[in-house]
Amino acid sequence: MTVIPLSDGAPNVFEGTAPDRVCRQPTRAELHACLAAPPARGRALVYAGGGYLQLMHDKEGVEVAQWLATLGLDAYVLVHRLPGQAGQPFDIALQDGRRALDHLATLPPLPLLHVGLSSGGHLAGVMACQPHPVPAAGAVIAYAPVNANHRDHKAPAGKPDYPPPEKQAFYDAWPIGIASEPHGLPRCPVFLAYALHDPIVPVQHALNLLAAAQAHGLDVEAHVFPQAAHGFALRDRAGTHDQWPALAARWMAARLDVAPSG
Repeated sequence: MTVIPLSDGAPNVFEGTAPDRVCRQPTRAELHACLAAPPARGRALVYAGGGYLQLMHDKEGVEVAQWLATLGLDAYVLVHRLPGQAGQPFDIALQDGRRALDHLATLPPLPLLHVGLSSGGHLAGVMACQPHPVPAAGAVIAYAPVNANHRDHKAPAGKPDYPPPEKQAFYDAWPIGIASEPHGLPRCPVFLAYALHDPIVPVQHALNLLAAAQAHGLDVEAHVFPQAAHGFALRDRAGTHDQWPALAARWMAARLDVAPSG
């Protein structure tokens, strides 16, 4: 994959070996590009999870980008810096996401999708709320803590704040899909894939977003799978959630068919 630096700093170092590499201390913002066979029909920014404490670079980044490339999308995995790590501000992931959008704005226009899993899905939701010259055609979000980590909307109720403080501050600043928090309502259609019995990211996150969609007339398609565990990504196929990539692919194709180029 081609690496595109987006900020100053040393190149990122990944622990482990493929296909299980993890970035625990990102040193700069980077895009890792996985291009489709030309002509591409669109682009995707891919956000790996890791709880804003690390990045699951292969499982939730590279493998997702490779899948998207087979669907005709030029996919770019964002390696972003982490809130509170090495003195970074609470919104450094958003800042790096905007750097990624600014880079894509220099390329020939194509429709754009945001795709994120776990905490990367929260960041995908945040990015879907941003005004930018490169608009989003849609956002694909799977098992992500989009809103119920906010201190006023926690599920389960009473759970402690997340360390470091900057991480909790980012969740508090950007609850995605809370009807009373309009700045966190996505500006594009959204596809959701969640695990019904996920103890790490309760399905309440998705239910809150659906309630906000109903209240505000948003375009949201949601799939909830009873056999899925947290972190199913593209690897865990032991259950009906094995259908989620096909469902998402069909949904993305429909969004690309009607989207203007970015």
